[in-house]
Amino acid sequence: MRHSYPEVLATDIVATEQLDMALDAEAMSLDDHSVRAFYGQNCFHHFPHPDRFFTELERTLKIGGGTILIEPFHGPFAAFLYKRLFKSEGFDMHFPSWETPSSGPMNGANQALSYIIFVRDRQAFESKYPGLEIVHQEICGNYLRYLVCGGLNFRQLLPDALIPVLKVVEKLLYPLRRVLALHHIVVIRRTS
Repeated sequence: MRHSYPEVLATDIVATEQLDMALDAEAMSLDDHSVRAFYGQNCFHHFPHPDRFFTELERTLKIGGGTILIEPFHGPFAAFLYKRLFKSEGFDMHFPSWETPSSGPMNGANQALSYIIFVRDRQAFESKYPGLEIVHQEICGNYLRYLVCGGLNFRQLLPDALIPVLKVVEKLLYPLRRVLALHHIVVIRRTS
């Protein structure tokens, strides 16, 4: 992003002040109504106080601006895998609170947070934040490629030359996407 669009502020957005170079998503040092769009990949579930993040979205986003989040999905395969893959992060779809106890920048996260807020507790979200609207949710169909490439933390398992084959297999498995998907996209727009 930094290289393709130099006018875009590209940084690690976290919910902790432990990283000096990061933009704290729960207390952004940005002007009111100054941002057109935020994009976050695998970061939202690390925010220990998501209410603070939503308050910051209402404050910093221009009307009509939005946020695109790519987060762990809540299907059967994702729930099975995420509970076992990352020892420092949980996956608890039944956690009673939106807030997750955090013990550092990558610890204490609940990878089911996007499910909890945007699916299970959607009415509560809409009631608390009437100026923010969930305008789109979509399941990502790249689960095989994500696993084979190693995701963000592991080594690549197959050469890049096999990506076209994996895309074909993913298209054939499309009817099973709600079972096999590992990520989903949530788009939120500031309406007022």
